[in-house]
Amino acid sequence: MKIMKFGGTSVGKPERMFQVADLITRDEESKIVVLSALSGTTNALVVIGDAMSMGDKAKASELIESLYAHYNSFIAGLLKKEDGQQKASGIINEHFDFLRIILKVSFNDALNKDILAQGELMSTKLFSCYLDERGVDHVLLPALDFMSIDANDEPQVALIKSKISKALESYQGKKIYITQGYICRNAKGEVDNLKRGGSDYSASLIAAAVDASVCEIWTDIDGMHNNDPRVVQSTKPVEQLSFDEAAELAYFGAKILHPASIWPAQHYNIPVKLLNTMQPEAKGTIILKDADRDGVKAVAAKDGIVMLKIKSSRMLLAYGFLRKIFEVFEKYRTSIDMITTSEVAVSVTIDNTQFIDEIAKELQPLGELEIINQQTIVSVVGNKLTQQGNLMMRLFDSLNHIPVNMVSYGGSLHNVSILIPTTLKNDTLKALNKGLFGLD
Repeated sequence: MKIMKFGGTSVGKPERMFQVADLITRDEESKIVVLSALSGTTNALVVIGDAMSMGDKAKASELIESLYAHYNSFIAGLLKKEDGQQKASGIINEHFDFLRIILKVSFNDALNKDILAQGELMSTKLFSCYLDERGVDHVLLPALDFMSIDANDEPQVALIKSKISKALESYQGKKIYITQGYICRNAKGEVDNLKRGGSDYSASLIAAAVDASVCEIWTDIDGMHNNDPRVVQSTKPVEQLSFDEAAELAYFGAKILHPASIWPAQHYNIPVKLLNTMQPEAKGTIILKDADRDGVKAVAAKDGIVMLKIKSSRMLLAYGFLRKIFEVFEKYRTSIDMITTSEVAVSVTIDNTQFIDEIAKELQPLGELEIINQQTIVSVVGNKLTQQGNLMMRLFDSLNHIPVNMVSYGGSLHNVSILIPTTLKNDTLKALNKGLFGLD
């Protein structure tokens, strides 16, 4: 059995759903198809929830009706037969009636998660209607029946495996199963989600749970590229990555894959393929246990970074100084991306500024604090990078015109990272593309 996950752009238009149906029926291998919400839906639902949280029910209602019109238009383009259109309209009406009803109740976080779940529920049900019209035998497998997280928001892999196995046993002989990405139930049994990009995570967790032959992630780009194609014109797909390399790229900015989606596949050694719905014949990228070669593979950039520099003349002799700094970030559950130290200063970077004021207040007694906003981490990723003798020379020769605020080297065999002002990100990516890959 294999897993095939399709993102929002892959199901965002009726003709895209037609392509997805072609892809999932082109071989006889049994498969679980994981779908995201139609492109733009989750963002729209987030705005609806925000409007409700601020008490602006008029705006929320207007947004709901606008989204409702979009879905009615989508149904008209997706289905040709009247009975199929009526069934799909009934499904959409049910979900939008729910959204309209909640305008009349008090808003809370649990309700907001119910709102966000509507996108995946509608996309899978509409796709099921289309498969029915095409005469494709399939089963709609509700993710809320098996996907769950614990009180720490961690997936319960053993429980997921048990529940999904029982569900599949009840449909023996079936070849195609359709389910939702992103959504799950929490420890309280409430509707919850796996956060942004969670459909990739869903696919990887399901692949681990059923010991899949492969986990295919279908998007609108042909694999993981060696640089950001939105910034650099002459990029190329990377044919093979190790799990470690892919995890570094995903964490440090490669948008094609959600960072959390790597570890379930890696832990259970499930190959992951990154493929292009619009160009299914393209090789894409395969992610396996081992790297196919040493050296630099790709560059990724992560925006929204804040640098905090704590300078203290007492640091050299102050036992436990670093521990005190880390305890502040631990207290506010804020992870650190990069860290550098000297005899008199410690610099760290974070990408979550929710508690930046509280963190700053607690760090100030430890020394002179400087906060620098609008920074970007640029990561050079590959295998055994610390063993590449001329890498740092090539890296800094490429960036001789770029001011670098921090460098992280040696902490990982697969990653060298630098911190730069975000205003210079595009210049940096282009310079590295030429200096490291010989591409303009």
